[in-house]
This record gives sequence, C-alpha cells and structure tokens, in this order.
Amino acid sequence: MIALAIIIGVAAGVLSGLFGIGGGILLVPALALVLGLDQVEAEATSLLAIIPVAAVGAWRQKGYGNLDVRAGLTIGLFAAVAAIVGVALVNVLPVNLVRYGFAALMLYVSWRMASSAIKQLRAALDPNAPADSR
Repeated sequence: MIALAIIIGVAAGVLSGLFGIGGGILLVPALALVLGLDQVEAEATSLLAIIPVAAVGAWRQKGYGNLDVRAGLTIGLFAAVAAIVGVALVNVLPVNLVRYGFAALMLYVSWRMASSAIKQLRAALDPNAPADSR
C-alpha cells in the first residue's frame, strides 16, 4: 500500500505542477480506486496531501513571478473557512450522493475545459477569425 501511495503522490505532484491543478481531482479518484478508500476518506486524505504539494508548487511559481500572493491568500482564507461547512456536510450526506456529486463536478469541469479548448483551436485554425480570438 505504501508503494502505491508513493506512485500516486509522484503522479499527482508531476501533474499538479504541469497543469496547475490542486491535486484533489487526481488524488480523490486514485485514493478511492487504487487504495480502496471510501469517498470521504479519500477526500480527507487528499486535503492533507495537497498541503505540501500546494506549498511547493506556489513557492516554485513565485520564483517564476507567476504568483499573486494577495489573491492566493484571500482565496485561501475564505476557502479554509468554507471548508468547515463542506466537511460538516460530507459527514452527514450519504456517501453515494457525495461520490456522484464529485463525479458530476469532474464531468462538468472536463466538459467546460474541452469546450473552451475546442473553441480556441477552431479560432486558431480559422484564417478569417479576429486576431484576439486566437
């Protein structure tokens, strides 16, 4: 189990750094499907695991001049407070409802990102498209 956790951690770290994702979108399914954790355990474990990933990623991005500290801390503060509500909810809702909700969120985000990428690709390939849409 430790070896699988290490592999999941390495994969999540590389993909988080590459795509700028917090890791939860990778860690929760991996922890549930590979390590066999239930949905709530996977989410809680993911939250703990993301702390060092986010800290190191932000530190490296700061070195490249890509970090808006004020926005990050503001978002983080309010997200931390809101997480208290989320944790309370996840512990009273049926596990299947939480699992389906998480899956629906992943599908929605995937659809939005794919739609945006397709739109940008079409604009880039269209020689008649305005320059600002490419």
